[in-house]
Amino acid sequence: MSDSIYLVLDMENDLVHDDGFNGKAAYGEQVRGRGIIAKTRHAIDKARAAGVPVGFVRVGFSPDYRECPPNSPIFSGARKNGIFKLGTWGTETHPDLGQREEDFDIVKHRVSPFYATSLEAIVRARGIRRIYCSGISTNAVVQAMVREGHDRDLEIIVLEDCCCAPSAEEHEEAVRSFKRFCVLSSSAEVVFS
Repeated sequence: MSDSIYLVLDMENDLVHDDGFNGKAAYGEQVRGRGIIAKTRHAIDKARAAGVPVGFVRVGFSPDYRECPPNSPIFSGARKNGIFKLGTWGTETHPDLGQREEDFDIVKHRVSPFYATSLEAIVRARGIRRIYCSGISTNAVVQAMVREGHDRDLEIIVLEDCCCAPSAEEHEEAVRSFKRFCVLSSSAEVVFS
């Protein structure tokens, strides 16, 4: 059993699909411009070939948004715009990423992939010491993954070319702020082990 996992963060239709809520906005432009979907799929295929399990972390709320924080600036638009509803197309992983039934499916209700999710239990049960990760947004879920994983004594490897923020500047600023806490790699260079 591998002591590593590759976590694909928030690559769901509402955020990254051309037909999703954010597909025609800043996120969609960055996803297309940086080739995030194809690069992430390449990384997923490499992880699978190396025997490293894959997990998909998705943000989502019940249809009545009972878990949605009422005073959160980042989630305030979810209820208003009817996005991130669990059980809908919008919260499904982008189809081109090839999610499989055996992959870990981790649903979160906040920015952090650790807060009130099954991730901690998965890490402990499988003896995971290394997390490879990528996704959007660099300055939200990826940054939270890096900092919280670091503080749990995990080795965190970020596939930088599979990440983006609403702008190139925000992406670069986020990477600068967390690179001390992780190893930076890319979909082309990463060696899953």
